[in-house]
Parts: sequence; structure tokens; C-alpha cells
Amino acid sequence: MNQINRLPLALTLLALLASGSVLAHSEQHSAQHSAAVVKEQKPWGIAGDREQVSRTIEIAMSDQMRFSPDLLEVKQGETIRLVHRNNGQVMHEFVIGTQDDLDKHAALMVKFPGMEHDEPYMAHVAPGQTGEIIWTFNRAGDFDFACLIAGHYQAGMLGKVRVIAN
Repeated sequence: MNQINRLPLALTLLALLASGSVLAHSEQHSAQHSAAVVKEQKPWGIAGDREQVSRTIEIAMSDQMRFSPDLLEVKQGETIRLVHRNNGQVMHEFVIGTQDDLDKHAALMVKFPGMEHDEPYMAHVAPGQTGEIIWTFNRAGDFDFACLIAGHYQAGMLGKVRVIAN
């Protein structure tokens, strides 16, 4: 690859770094994640407040590249504490989004497998550890979740969130 061809790639990486979209993975991520959370409305909801949690849903992650359960049903307006248990031997993550968002992010993770990120709708969970997301599902519809670590999503590590309108 010559210098001219590298320029667009370098500019893209710099833009990602500057945007804050690329941050450090860490086994201490769960503890750090509970710090100040930036609330940004997404099509699938907004970061929730711990004191508004109406229920907890536990989700197991496995090295068979599956979530259990892989279908979540919530009511519009519910704030849910999602607890992720990594029963496997490798890092897994849980990312909520639309199918299109997850597809795009998964493609980036394949191109840049070391890419690391931190958003309130994502949890990175080391083997044998737990992580959590507190999320308010304030928009009705069907949304998706997945592990976007390179190869995991492609192996079928994904599920659905059905948000039922009031």
C-alpha cells in the first residue's frame, strides 16, 4: 500500500480516535462503567438511572457464541438492569442497537479487531466476570443486541429486544 492509499485510512482512524468512539477495553470496565454516563437518546432508548430500575434481566454469554436468553421483552418506558454473565473463556460484549448499526459496527470490528469503545449501551465482560447496563427503553419497536468482537457476531452471537408500546 503506498502513501496515498494510506491517507484515507489514517484520516478515518484519527477521526475515530478524536470522536471518543475508540477507548480502552479493560477487565475493570464494569466498575469504571458505573461512573458518570453520558445520556444520549438512541433509536432503542437512553441510558437509565439506577433508582428507576423496575427489574433485572440476567443474560448468560457463552463460548458457543450465544446469549441466553436471546429474546428480551420489555414495556416501553421500562428501565431495565441487564446483568451479563460471561460463562466462557474469552472476552464477550453486549451491544444494543439497530440491525444496521450493529452490522456497520461489526464490519469495523473485523477491519480493526483491536478497536475498543465505551458507551452506556455496551458491556464488555471478561471470562468468568459480570457486567451490567442500565437502560430505559423509551421507544417501542424491535431492536437487536450482539457481541461485536470479531468473529462472534458472524458466528451468531446476537439476539432481539422487543419493546412493547403502552
